[in-house]
Amino acid sequence: MTGLAADRRTFLKGLGVLGAAALVPGCATSTKSPGSGSAATGELSLQSNLSSEQAKAAMEKLVAAYNKTGGAQVKLNTVASEIFRTQLPTYLTSANPPDVYTWYAGSVADSYAKKDLLLDVTSVWDGLGNYPKSMQTLSTSTNGQKIFVPTSYYWWGMFYRKSNFAKWGVTPPKTWDDFLQVCRTIQGKGIPPIGIGLGDTPWVASAWFDYLNIRINGAPFHRELLAGRGRFDDAKVKAVFTRWREALPYFDPKGKSFPFQEATSALLAGRTGMFLIGTFFADSAPKDALDDIDFFQFPIIDPAVPVAEEAPTDGYFASRKAKDPDAVKKFMAWLATAEAQETYVQNSSGTAIPANPDGKAADTALVKKGKAMIEGAAELTQFFNRDSSDALQPTADAALTKFLDKPDQLDQILKDWQVAAEKVFTA
Repeated sequence: MTGLAADRRTFLKGLGVLGAAALVPGCATSTKSPGSGSAATGELSLQSNLSSEQAKAAMEKLVAAYNKTGGAQVKLNTVASEIFRTQLPTYLTSANPPDVYTWYAGSVADSYAKKDLLLDVTSVWDGLGNYPKSMQTLSTSTNGQKIFVPTSYYWWGMFYRKSNFAKWGVTPPKTWDDFLQVCRTIQGKGIPPIGIGLGDTPWVASAWFDYLNIRINGAPFHRELLAGRGRFDDAKVKAVFTRWREALPYFDPKGKSFPFQEATSALLAGRTGMFLIGTFFADSAPKDALDDIDFFQFPIIDPAVPVAEEAPTDGYFASRKAKDPDAVKKFMAWLATAEAQETYVQNSSGTAIPANPDGKAADTALVKKGKAMIEGAAELTQFFNRDSSDALQPTADAALTKFLDKPDQLDQILKDWQVAAEKVFTA
């Protein structure tokens, strides 16, 4: 997310509200070669990882709306999120890849562009003059091509049910010490204070690493580390885990065996007290529960460290091998419109903020609060793999899940993590 913090207010003004989205493949039936300048014909395939009930329904409405415009017909293929995540490199390197994909802006998109796997959509950006410069930066590859079209952003926070906090007699903490006291109080009620969902979604643990690192060492150190210009066995990184160990007694022990969707259910049912998660979790929540959901900012640990927040940007990129590039670009230009982004927001959980400055976000207290938190941050980061690469994410998954199981082996875990990371950076 390099360059985003500097003009975050312009970025936020240009975004609108929040959300998590990622689309993927498509197979065009046109016989035209990549880069040919022919008219849009045939069928495009869109591979989407938005598999929760509400998000999938919203994507279906989005595609149906586009298919009425008269362009190439788009066929939506929804894949379970974790399958999508692991298969994305295979999709992009296959002989006949899907056309368009939902995924993430920034370093993770650039990592595929560096391998010459993504379509240059610079011409699409010629019509996006209302988007802020920061969004352009996130969507530009190292070689200067625009390779991504952003459609939404969202935030992470410590989510909880207001009714449960009231019942347990606790209030949202602001500092780390206050947070640990809230944990002790909730635990005294017989409830695991902190939910976690690592089964099939081990990347959820990266949010804890990200936030502890940016709270203790700051966002610049965090970005350098994830870019390979630091070491995971550094004493500063060890300090992150030293703090994390203070909270380990309060994690739900059952959360290691089920994914974040079930961790969401546990939170809503009052079987856990809090959950560090992105707003996309609301796509797995009943709409009648949303009014009772609130969040607080990840606790401040060192007041001297400029406050950073995770504000991931989602959208679309396309395969360089797309059989009808003109049809793909026409579709992506439509996805960039306020109309398209509002269609998704209105038919999903409503916790996504349109990237188009003219797009309207849901007018809810939750969204307003989240937007205000992001606007007040000194720095913005994306998320572990988004600030590094999809290839580095498995190294974090292995290290962090092992730490949660065997924190006494921290020194060896960090050494192993550094070795694994070096293999990724030198590949």
